[in-house]
Amino acid sequence: MNKIKVENVMSNTYVMVDGLITVAEGIQLAKQKQVKALIVKKRHDDDEFGIVLMNDIAKKVLAQNRPTERTNIYEIMTKPALSVSPDMNVKYCARLFERFGISRAPVIKNGEVVGMVSYNNIVLNGMAGIDNLEKK
Repeated sequence: MNKIKVENVMSNTYVMVDGLITVAEGIQLAKQKQVKALIVKKRHDDDEFGIVLMNDIAKKVLAQNRPTERTNIYEIMTKPALSVSPDMNVKYCARLFERFGISRAPVIKNGEVVGMVSYNNIVLNGMAGIDNLEKK
């Protein structure tokens, strides 16, 4: 587990959206691309990325009876999105997730999103390779 980095387990499938799109449009994109989160683009160089998880939509839109066609993504996003470096050890990524109560985060290199990492990626792609690494 010591040698596995986030870049080795992250998913290259992610969706970047403008904060002005509606939640209905965001749901359609998530469904089409089969992702569980949307990354909200920066509005300018001094801005930060945002993130919307499907459970954010359930809690902040569905549970509060807000219309998906009239609610914008920026209204329910978390910003700034807690992000990780592709060089981070997956052990520390898991600790970061635990400490901040998150389950996924964008992977950012040189100010650009290069992927998405989740507990699932860490366990299925990282921990599955432990036995092979330890045998070497």
